[in-house]
Amino acid sequence: MDEEQQVSVTAAGPEDWRTYQALAERSYGHPVPDLELLRPHADARVGVREGRIVAGGLGLMVPQMFGGRPVPSVCLASGSVAPEERGSRLTVRMLAERIRPLREQGAVLAAVWTTSTGYAHRLGWAAPAQVFSWSVPTDQLRAAFTTGAFEITHGPYQDVAALQHQLAGQWNGPWQRPQWWDGWQQQTHPQLAHYRAHDRDGRTAGFVSLAFDRDQQGERQVVVHDFWASGAASATALLGFLGRFHSRIPTVAFQRTALPPGAELLEQLHRAGSAHARHWHPWMLRILDPAEAVRLRGWPSHLTADLPLTISEDTGRPRAYTLCIDGGKGRLLPSSQHPAGACTMTMRQLAVWYAGGYRTATSAALAGVDGTREAVTSLVAVTSDREPWLTEYF
Repeated sequence: MDEEQQVSVTAAGPEDWRTYQALAERSYGHPVPDLELLRPHADARVGVREGRIVAGGLGLMVPQMFGGRPVPSVCLASGSVAPEERGSRLTVRMLAERIRPLREQGAVLAAVWTTSTGYAHRLGWAAPAQVFSWSVPTDQLRAAFTTGAFEITHGPYQDVAALQHQLAGQWNGPWQRPQWWDGWQQQTHPQLAHYRAHDRDGRTAGFVSLAFDRDQQGERQVVVHDFWASGAASATALLGFLGRFHSRIPTVAFQRTALPPGAELLEQLHRAGSAHARHWHPWMLRILDPAEAVRLRGWPSHLTADLPLTISEDTGRPRAYTLCIDGGKGRLLPSSQHPAGACTMTMRQLAVWYAGGYRTATSAALAGVDGTREAVTSLVAVTSDREPWLTEYF
């Protein structure tokens, strides 16, 4: 029996979890508060070898928005393996066992933020988008943006949650945030403050949440954790507010989940190159059940299509399907054979495509999606109406 099979993975009791918290702190090299804060909302598992806890982690059952609809997903958090156990493929076993109970409850996707992309690739995970944080000089925001006709008001408001839910549906990947989200964020960042942009009638058009922190040089900076805007005018107003928020703080930092992909919101800065981007480890997506993931996702309501698609899995023979889209609904039906030139995807490529990560047929072909240009173009078109952006870090 190999070392991986000698480990039993079980639900964690209170004493098991305290032991795992100590292991995780030793493994990460720092305390991991989320192990306590998220525990009431998560499935907690530990790996045990010969009576010793050697690994563990959390699994959160949270819907993610794809195509404008929530799709049940396992979001993995705070996982670790004891340093002395690394190299034994225990991480692979733990991932499978942490996903399994939530998959049995209906999850058809799995998501994780990870620096260890190599093993994730081997297991069928893929990163639909690159992830950046941005640092922008406060004076550049102040010079380029104004609040215009909007007013900025401090404090949480009930309609902010409704606006966030509406805007999250315009992207692929954001959580359908659970009720405990705001409380968890406030516990994690006690100084977190909330501001909304609204018109003179009081209608909320955007909001930001922010806190103070220090950069690597010890300089104080404003850190933006949430940035949601219903349009260009409200985005401009929020950026103008950030530029005037604190004149003695030189930098506003947008953390890795705070700005939509790309730097479009910063294109009006007066000095080119004044904003600095930092590349972060990505969020990765895995399709656990392709047919159910297609059924539960939203699709463009104006499209009607029957597209041949072959999915090449890591084990077993490639499987032929027909992707049927009609009236905003999709089905992935088994097929006996496909015409020459039909699209062929691996499970990793399927995850990127599902999240809208292929913006054009050219980008899909460069990533290895096989098929004629016409076939690839048709397939890309059905998911590229929304861009991938996971707005929650867990």
